[in-house]
Amino acid sequence: MTSSTDFYLADRLLTDEERAVRDRVRDFAEQHLRPVARDAWEREEFPRRLIPKLAELGIAGGMVKGYGCPTLSSVGFGLALQEIARVDSSFATLFTVQGGLVTATIAACGSEEQKARWLPPLSRCEAIGSFALTEPDHGSDASNLAATARRDGDDYVLDGAKRWIGNATFCDVAIVWARAEDGIAGFLVECPNPGFQATAIPGKLAQRGAPQADIRLDECRVPAANCMPVAGFKAAAEVLGRGRGNVAWAALGEAIACYEIAVDYAKRREQFGKPIAAFQLVQAKLVRMVGEITKAQLLLIQLGRLADCGEITPGMSALAKASTTATAREVAATAREILGGNGILQDYDVMRHLCDLEAVFTYEGTHDVNTLIVGREITGLSAIP
Repeated sequence: MTSSTDFYLADRLLTDEERAVRDRVRDFAEQHLRPVARDAWEREEFPRRLIPKLAELGIAGGMVKGYGCPTLSSVGFGLALQEIARVDSSFATLFTVQGGLVTATIAACGSEEQKARWLPPLSRCEAIGSFALTEPDHGSDASNLAATARRDGDDYVLDGAKRWIGNATFCDVAIVWARAEDGIAGFLVECPNPGFQATAIPGKLAQRGAPQADIRLDECRVPAANCMPVAGFKAAAEVLGRGRGNVAWAALGEAIACYEIAVDYAKRREQFGKPIAAFQLVQAKLVRMVGEITKAQLLLIQLGRLADCGEITPGMSALAKASTTATAREVAATAREILGGNGILQDYDVMRHLCDLEAVFTYEGTHDVNTLIVGREITGLSAIP
């Protein structure tokens, strides 16, 4: 009999190294993250004490080559995200920012000195990074940033605001994108900095444990040497494009979690004298769920292979993000249905995943924007202003 959550034996498509990464991250998530995930979500607290345990996994440097980073394959990094998100979406957000956006941006856009300064400690979690692009009034139209950077002698002075910035409340370095005289540029802001103030966003009903923040830049002075040489919105967009595939892996992890919970519950829950898994309508729901999960697994493995051989396109990443997050959302909602009233209880985790997926569905490009990126690629016509 095939594995319930690997119905098409996708495990055979993985390398030994990728399976090893997945398995050790799964062990970390089950042994260290699961015992604290529910309480952290309820309290809107991030379990920072687990960051050293994350560092021990040797994966925080993501897919970057050299500088002490692990050089994971795209699939290996995705599987790590899948396993963390399968237990806690909030912790997965820290990992995708640290091991994805921050290290990838410095590797792609930074100078040799900047890479040597930051990539080794980031890969060991001795330094925590943040990626500050989104603003209060500029999300999907991030190319129209309002934050400014003006040259003042040997420094740049940054002013403006950022919003929904992961890790910002306790980061050691923040990549801040701002509009300079010659266009958009990225600046490495070392923290603490008197002109950089990050305040946690309260009252979230999704990813409650994730350390997301509002940032205020008020005469934030940064040495000119901290301006990354590869500039322009295209540079930021390329990193975000790769990041969309990572978000898809995280969504898949949450979908797998909800499906596994639903199958286990349906086999144990009895009504009318037999397990509800024996009823046709419940089986039909489970079949739809595993079908969508299987399609997502195969799509993301192929996406990772294309990324590693340099054949990935923005539309491919956008399609993966849009379709997988929509799939995960549907799977989580169906799992909630199968669990009935128990589905809304924290004890079963499904509602936590369902709420968290509302955030995953939106960040790294809304579903609509990602849809239009794919549409532009297949028609050659842009519907995005």
